[in-house]
Amino acid sequence: MKVLGITGGVGSGKSEVLRYLENAYHAHVCQMDETAKQIQKPGTECFRRIVEHFGSRVIGKDGALDRVTLGGIVFSDEEELEALNGIVHPEVIRRVKQDIMDKKAQGVSLYVVEAALLPEVGAELCDELWYIYAREDVRRERLKSSRGYTDEKITHMIASQPGEEQFRSACAAVIDNSGDFEDTKRQIGERLEL
Repeated sequence: MKVLGITGGVGSGKSEVLRYLENAYHAHVCQMDETAKQIQKPGTECFRRIVEHFGSRVIGKDGALDRVTLGGIVFSDEEELEALNGIVHPEVIRRVKQDIMDKKAQGVSLYVVEAALLPEVGAELCDELWYIYAREDVRRERLKSSRGYTDEKITHMIASQPGEEQFRSACAAVIDNSGDFEDTKRQIGERLEL
């Protein structure tokens, strides 16, 4: 089984690439952000440890984590962000490793792990990392039209993610998803034939 890591900045078109890999190559797709959300639900060990560290102020009225409050804490304090990552990341990696083993036993031939921060937190899971690249003007247009984001929000989001050089240096391949998706498909096909 090949384990492929997909990463890239917000608005680069990772979701479209993932759908294509699922449909055309029967890949099993694991989005690390979704795994992280699952392990932080009330009643989980991660939830307990987060509340133990940050206090009840991070619990919302519904009993789940108040992500806005938690985000406000960790994104304004580097040490608190490291504390949160120290709780969540090891468990996410453990869960994904287990899922990879399970899917391999089931005969899955292509397992795709997706995360914007994959070069930092999950590179050891993957046989190969791909950077899904799109020019900044293309990313901005996608985020405005698909999510209704403002220029200010987009600028902040892009600035908070790893830079292009960091993605490029961590990845074995760069898939340029700035133009027509048929061109993206061609690049994917060439890379998967290697």
